[in-house]
Amino acid sequence: MSPLSRRKFVAAVGGTVAGIALGSKVLEAAAATNAAPDAYAQKFLDQYNKIKSSASGYFSPAGVPYHSVETLMVEAPDHGHETTSEAFSYWMWLEAVYGRVTGDWAPFNATWAAAEKYIIPTATDQPSNASYNASKPATYAPEWPDPSNYPSPLDGSVSVGADPIAGELQSAYGTPDIYGMHWLLDVDNVYGYGNTAGTGAENGPGASGPCYINSYQRGAQESVWETIPQPCTDLMKYGGTNGYLDLFVKDSSYAKQWKYTNAPDADARAIQAAYWAYRWASAQGNASAVSASVAKAAKMGDYLRYGMFDKYFKQIGNCTSPSGCPAGTGRSSQHYLLGWYYAWGGAEPGGGWAWRIGDGAAHHGYQNPVAAWALSTVSSMAPKSATGKSDWATSLNRQIEFLRWLQSTEGGIAGGATNSWNGQYGAPPAGTPTFYGMYYDWEPVYHDPPSNNWFGMQAWGMERWAEYYYLTKDSKVKPVLDKWITWVSGQVTVGTGGSFQIPSTLSWTGQPDTWNASSPGSNASLHVTVADYGQDVGVAAALIKALLYYAAATGSSAAQTLGKNLLDALATHTDNKGIAIAETRTDYSRFKDTVFVPSGWTGKMPNGDTIAPGATFLSIRSFYKNDPDFAKVQAYLNGGAVPSFTYHRFWAQADVAMALALYSELFLGGGVTSPSPSASKSASASASASASASASASASASASRSPSASPSRGGAAVAASYRVDSDWGAGFTATVTVQNNGTTPISSWRVTWTWAGNQQITNAWNAGCTQSGRTVTAVNLGYNGTIPPGGSTTFGFQATYSGSNTAPTLSASGS
Repeated sequence: MSPLSRRKFVAAVGGTVAGIALGSKVLEAAAATNAAPDAYAQKFLDQYNKIKSSASGYFSPAGVPYHSVETLMVEAPDHGHETTSEAFSYWMWLEAVYGRVTGDWAPFNATWAAAEKYIIPTATDQPSNASYNASKPATYAPEWPDPSNYPSPLDGSVSVGADPIAGELQSAYGTPDIYGMHWLLDVDNVYGYGNTAGTGAENGPGASGPCYINSYQRGAQESVWETIPQPCTDLMKYGGTNGYLDLFVKDSSYAKQWKYTNAPDADARAIQAAYWAYRWASAQGNASAVSASVAKAAKMGDYLRYGMFDKYFKQIGNCTSPSGCPAGTGRSSQHYLLGWYYAWGGAEPGGGWAWRIGDGAAHHGYQNPVAAWALSTVSSMAPKSATGKSDWATSLNRQIEFLRWLQSTEGGIAGGATNSWNGQYGAPPAGTPTFYGMYYDWEPVYHDPPSNNWFGMQAWGMERWAEYYYLTKDSKVKPVLDKWITWVSGQVTVGTGGSFQIPSTLSWTGQPDTWNASSPGSNASLHVTVADYGQDVGVAAALIKALLYYAAATGSSAAQTLGKNLLDALATHTDNKGIAIAETRTDYSRFKDTVFVPSGWTGKMPNGDTIAPGATFLSIRSFYKNDPDFAKVQAYLNGGAVPSFTYHRFWAQADVAMALALYSELFLGGGVTSPSPSASKSASASASASASASASASASASASRSPSASPSRGGAAVAASYRVDSDWGAGFTATVTVQNNGTTPISSWRVTWTWAGNQQITNAWNAGCTQSGRTVTAVNLGYNGTIPPGGSTTFGFQATYSGSNTAPTLSASGS
C-alpha cells in the first residue's frame, strides 16, 4: 500500500480572498515493437507495452494516465481515476527511458504536449495574473492544527514580504502566467464540477474531463478521509452560498475565483526526466528531437523556484510570531529548498486581483539534486530568467547540506524543517534544533499519518541522491549514501519464489544537532527503527534503482546483487496489466469517518450529496456505492473481513519498468539505442523548426568547450568521430560515432584513444569501454557490431576531469 503518496495543502489565500490529440488508440499505437538487446530490456518493453495497451486501462480516452487502473482507491487522491502531477512526471520519465531503449522520442514529446493541454493551466484557466502585485503577494491567514479550527480568518495586519522573482519571470517569458503543473485532476469528472482544462469554467456533471479539482486545505491533521473536495475555478454553482470558499477562509465577503496548487517534487521529477531525455538523445546524435520539450522543462524549473520561498515571503530563520517575523526583502525569504507546495490564484475576470504563495516547510523526500544540478550546469536546460540558474546552483548546495543534517545514527533520513511552526509562525518547543534558522520537524506538513513514517519517502529521496552521485561523484554525498545503503540493505529480505520484504513504516526518536556547515554534528541522539515491513511494488522499484545507481557509481557488488535479487523477485509477480501484489486495506474503515463542516454551514455536491455537520467521507462521495468493488468495503464496514485489493498504480508500474531498464543499462550494456529511420522520422516530426534551431545553438555552445569532432581512420575504411554533448566543468558526456566508409559490411569494430589530460571514464553505453591510465579502448557489444557500407553506430560515455578537456585523436578499426 502507498498511503503517503499524497499531497497536503493549506488554504491558499490572497487578494480579497483567499496538442495534441492523445486518445487511447494513439497511445496504444506507440507501444514498443523494437527488439531488446537483453532479457531485462525485453522485460522493460513487455511492461511498457502493458502500460500503453488500451486493454489495461491505465489511460483515459483523452490519453491522460489515471492514478490507478482501479477506481476504488483512496490515498493521496481520493479516487483511482483522478490523476496527479506525480503520475504525469512518471509518464515523462517512462517515455524518456523508452526513447533511450528504442530511439523513438515522439512519445516523450507527447507527454509534454499533454501536460500543457491538461495539467499546466492555460491563460484561460488563470485569467487575472496581470493584476498580481508582487509587493503584496497574498493576505496572511494562519494555519491550524485541526480541521475543526477552520475557516481561518484573513489578517491583513500581518506583514508579508515582496515577491522577488515575478518581474524577472514575466520579462523572460513575456507573460504574467505561471508555468507549473496543478497537482490534481478529476480525469473522468467523477465529482461533476466540470473545471475542464482549457475552459476556465465550471461546466457541471455533463462536462468531459480532465477537470481541475483540489482537496487538502485545512491544516496538518487533515487526512484524505477528512477532506472536502472543491473546484479549482469556484463560480459558486456548487457547495454553499459562497461555493466552497468559506469552508476554508473567513472573510467579510467572497468573490468568484480560481486557484491552483503545485507539488514541487512532481515538477522536479519532470525536469529530471527531461535531463535524461536530453542526455540519451544527445548520445544518439538526436538532441534536436527533444529540444522543444527540454526547453519546456527549463521553463518549468524557473517557476518551480516559488517552492523555495517562505509561504508569505517572510524572512527565513528565527520566526516565532506572525507580527514579529519580518517581511522579507530581496532574497531574505528564500530558503532554497524544495517546499511542499507553491500556490497561486486570483479573481475571475473583472475582479482585479491575484495572489501567490510559497511554502516555508521542506521535507527531505521532496528534494531533487538531479533537477537542481541539471538546471544549474547543463547549458540546454538553463532557465531564461536573470537569476534562475544561480538560484538552482545555490539550491543544490543547500539540498546537500539538508541531507547531511537529517541523517540519523542508523542511516535513515529524518523529516525536515519549517520556517513557520504550526503554520502560524509560532514558537517551537525549547531546544528545537535549527537549519539556517528553520526549525526541525520530524513530521513536516502533515500528521495523519506522520509524513516521514512511510518508507517510500526514503526510497524516493535516496534514489535521486544515488542518481546524482552516479552523475557527479560529489564527495560530499558519498558518506551519506554509504551509511544509508548499509542501513537499508540490512532491512531487506529476498527469499525464494518471489518472496521479499522491505521496510514499510518507520519510527523516529530524538533530533539532529543544530546545523553547523563548518563542523556538522554527529546526530548521536537521532534514531530510526523499522516498525513494520511490506511489499509495496512502487517503493520496491525506487529502492532497486537506488541500489543499482549506487552500485554502478561505487562498484559495490553487494548493492548490485541485492538490487538484482529484489528486482528478480518483484518481476515474478506479473499479471496481464503489469506487476502487482495484493494488499489489505485496514484504513478503509475510515470510509465512515466524519468530515468536519462548520455549524450552520450547508451545501450540495454537484451530484446532490449534502454537505452539512455530521457528513462523512462516504456520504459526500455516494458515487462510491456504485463501484463494483465497494461490496468488499461495505462488508468490512459491517464487521466483515479486511478487504484486499490488487492495485495497478501508474507511477508504481512505470517505476518497475524503469528499474528493469536500468539494470540493462548499467550492467548489461543496454545503453543507448541509435534511432531507427522510422523512429527518427517520428521524433523529428514532433519537433518544431524553432526547437531545432534552439537545439543546434545549444549543442554548439556545449561543444565549444572542446575542439570539434576529430575523425581518424583505421582498419578497412572505418572512421570514428568525437563530440562533447554536455560539459559542466568537472565532468562531461560525449558521443563517438563509428562510420563504415568501405564497400562491405563489418561485423565488429574497435576504437582507441589516449587522453591528453586526466579524463577518467565513469560509465559508458552502447560499447564496452576500458581505460588503462590515459588509454581508452572501446569495442562493440553483441547487438551493434554489424555496420553496413555507409552506415554508422554511436556509443557514449560520461567522464570526469579537471583543468582542460581537450578532444582526443581517435583510431578506429573494423572487420
